[in-house]
Amino acid sequence: MPHSDDFLAVHDPAATRAVHAPDTGSSRWWGFAVALLAGLLLLCGLTWLVSFQRGLAALQQSTATRADRYAATLESTLDRYEFLPALVSLHPFVRGLLESPHDPARVAAANHYLAEVNRRAHASATYVIAANGIALAASNHGQPGSFVGTDYRFRPYFQIAAGGRMGRFYAIGITSDEPGYYIAQPVESGGKVIGVTVVKLNLEWFQRAGSGAEPLMVSDDHGVIFLSSVPAWQYRTLQPLPPALQAEMQSTRQYHGRAVTPLPLEPLDSPVTRWLAQTTLGANARLVRVRDESPAARTTFTSDATQRADRYLELGRTVGPADWTMQVMAPLEPVLANARNATVAAALAYACICLLLVNWRQRRQRARDMQYSRRLLEAAYDELERRVEARTADLMAINEKLEEQVAERTRAESELRAAQDELVQASKLAALGQMAAGITHELNQPLAALRTFSDNTRVLLERGQLAAAEGNLTAIADLTERMGKITGQLKLFAGKARPVRRPVVVRTALDHVLALLAPRLGEVTVSVAGLDEQPGLSVRADELKLEQVLLNLIGNALDAIASAAQAQGRIDIDVHSDAGTVTLAVRDNGTGIAPEALPRLFEPFFTTKETGQGLGLGLAISSSIVREFGGQLSVANVPGGGAQFTLVLARAPASPSANAALPVSTPQ
Repeated sequence: MPHSDDFLAVHDPAATRAVHAPDTGSSRWWGFAVALLAGLLLLCGLTWLVSFQRGLAALQQSTATRADRYAATLESTLDRYEFLPALVSLHPFVRGLLESPHDPARVAAANHYLAEVNRRAHASATYVIAANGIALAASNHGQPGSFVGTDYRFRPYFQIAAGGRMGRFYAIGITSDEPGYYIAQPVESGGKVIGVTVVKLNLEWFQRAGSGAEPLMVSDDHGVIFLSSVPAWQYRTLQPLPPALQAEMQSTRQYHGRAVTPLPLEPLDSPVTRWLAQTTLGANARLVRVRDESPAARTTFTSDATQRADRYLELGRTVGPADWTMQVMAPLEPVLANARNATVAAALAYACICLLLVNWRQRRQRARDMQYSRRLLEAAYDELERRVEARTADLMAINEKLEEQVAERTRAESELRAAQDELVQASKLAALGQMAAGITHELNQPLAALRTFSDNTRVLLERGQLAAAEGNLTAIADLTERMGKITGQLKLFAGKARPVRRPVVVRTALDHVLALLAPRLGEVTVSVAGLDEQPGLSVRADELKLEQVLLNLIGNALDAIASAAQAQGRIDIDVHSDAGTVTLAVRDNGTGIAPEALPRLFEPFFTTKETGQGLGLGLAISSSIVREFGGQLSVANVPGGGAQFTLVLARAPASPSANAALPVSTPQ
């Protein structure tokens, strides 16, 4: 009978309408969620773009201010030294030296004058070159690496000055191996150039003049970076040099000893960067990326030395009379970080607003659902009140039937408990019967052998054969001890015994078993093969239990031969071994085993013998013992008649006393 609530839910129209009310808001909710997600994406994109544009404009303004300051500093330095070579060329000591270059006095006066001028001007070096390109006097005369006597005809600044124009050139000194800016002034006399005065300036200080927050570099008219606050960028080119220009630089030895390779500087090309270039960046500014294999070249020089940057805002300025280009590289990482932070803040604010909207919408939906549910409940209550009276009579009748069923079940449970108590008692009696049957089966053969040995002993004593009688008495003592062990290990079949394994010599166990079965062998021939070559062959087992298994197998073979009424009974015991196992095969020429009996042969109380001749426990106990040893016991019929039981056990190292089998006394 269905529960009353289920019954009302099925048959009450109001309840049915409440359960199956259509959900018309799910599609609207999905549309609302998609709209919110699209709004979030749009807001994040616009916030990032506006924040990045504003940050980029501010970065460009601040960087342009610093770039103008750097350019003014460099140009003022160059302008200050621009006229120094011309002033030096007008001094009488210099002109007198050029007119008489071999006069030692004039050479000494010129050297002294150039040293004094260079010291006061704080220049790197000041020297005078004759028209043939040989330096006649220098401010570093008498010092290691002096310029005096050096041939400068290959230098472009000398070639330009020798042609009557002022020469300007940045290069690495071939004598001092120090970079510098060379300003050369021609010295004329009678409308002919008679020599050149040169001032060398060290501009290495300029690459350290800027702040450490942004890389700074200056490149020549060929695009070679000769000053840079990033050491890995110095002496690199902004673009690959043509072969002709490379050959010219090698001939002038402008950067000799330095590998001039292109700097992997590339503009950021994307729709966003192109739009920013049109709306925000100026003519001399662009967004670039530096891809360099050197970690030091990509390090942003801030207080946090571990921060890396490879994207920059590049601002260029033209400085100096030699058409140099100064570039200030402002890292974009702070701008990008601010844009990301602004985007995250906008997304969080948008998420809060969306949560408020969703909460407000859910409250409205909950209020509508509560009103709808209240109307359905009122209708259901009215319907229930009408049906309660109609159901009351049915419920009374059902209650009476339930009481009758409860009383009937109570009586059935009492009878069931009584039956269970009887079944438990019967099970206990059956278990006692099985134990008694097992004891009877296991003790029958030792008792028979004991009777045989006792009869033989009496005969031997009557004949006076005391030695043979003493052997039989020893065998009787062994059988008595064996029977005690059998009664003490009956718990094996129940599976509760703790297995004990030790090395057991196979020949010794077989000799004991054959001695016990000697009265039953009669005319049956027993052959043992495989033990003569290895008399100490041992297995891991319990000696008594292994003998019990062999006794059952050989005894069953004798029963099979007897039931077949063979004229010449035969039992073959083959022993094979390998590195880890020992296999014993017990084969007879009896009647064999019926195919339908093979699957059940190892079941307890299953026997193929006639009633009263066996209890069906021998093979079950033997199989349990073999499993306890970790071995296998199987059976199969032999072609031509008979059966074979195969016993596989783990091999054990031979015991020290296993070289000779124990002597066994046979009944006379």
